[in-house]
Amino acid sequence: QAFIAQVASGDTLLAARYRGLLPFVPASSDSMGGGNGQKSAIARARNQAKADAEKGGGGGASGKAARSAAMDLKCTVCMQCFPNTQIKAAQAHAESKHPKSDFATCFPMAGSS
Repeated sequence: QAFIAQVASGDTLLAARYRGLLPFVPASSDSMGGGNGQKSAIARARNQAKADAEKGGGGGASGKAARSAAMDLKCTVCMQCFPNTQIKAAQAHAESKHPKSDFATCFPMAGSS
C-alpha cells in the first residue's frame, strides 16, 4: 500500500525502482548474447566459407585438375605455357624474355590484348 501511495503521489516508476519500492526484474534472456546459438551460427558461416573456397579448385590432389586444365596461352617462341587467366603474366613474359618480339607474335591465341 505504501507503493501505491508513492506512485500516486507523482513518483515515477524508475524512481520507485531505485528507492527499492519496485523489485528489480532483469531483461529477458532474448536480448542476452553469446549463447550456443551464436556459436553455432558462426561455425556454420565459417564452414560454408571454407566449402565455397574449396569448390573453386581447392588445394591438393582434389583441385589439381581444376588448376591445371586451362593452360591455353603458349608462347610460340619458347613454348612456355600460361593459364588463360594470367594474361598479365604472359605480357610480362613477352616483354622480359623476348624483347625483340611483341605480345601478338609470342601469344597469337590471346588476341589483341
